[in-house]
Amino acid sequence: MTSSDTAVTGSHQLEPWTGFVLTDAPTPQDVAAISDALDRLNIEQTGIADRRPLAVLVRDPATRQAVGGLTGRTSLGLFFLDLFYLPPRLRGSGLGTQILRQAEDEARARGCRTAVLYTITFQAPGFYQKHGWKHLGEVPCDPPGTSRVFMTKELTAPSGASVRSR
Repeated sequence: MTSSDTAVTGSHQLEPWTGFVLTDAPTPQDVAAISDALDRLNIEQTGIADRRPLAVLVRDPATRQAVGGLTGRTSLGLFFLDLFYLPPRLRGSGLGTQILRQAEDEARARGCRTAVLYTITFQAPGFYQKHGWKHLGEVPCDPPGTSRVFMTKELTAPSGASVRSR
């Protein structure tokens, strides 16, 4: 156990092998164990095995290192947009719009009908609204006066084509 981990035990009739670890540093294997188990449950319940990551990366031409872009995932007809960042020097050029459009198009191609995300009031809710995203709700967060903004978008097929279902 690392210094950032805390063992939690109690008299709640846990199996002898069961224990809790509170950590701010789960390993990639820890995260994968939980994610994969939940994915197996979803597949058992739905018969659909379509969870896939989705990313549109912006790479520095000299170093080929990612300097920005979008990451998310698709699953069960939904596109989850998790992270989207562009360095200030790349904003305002239309690049963000191109990245968002590519991700949405790929999600449609994977059979997604709806997209969801959350942003923060000081980040980019206006950018998403400009691109057809709708406000679902807000949850206050710090600093005071700031909120997490939850948004969704229907991923209708472009040019009247039907979205393929799975």
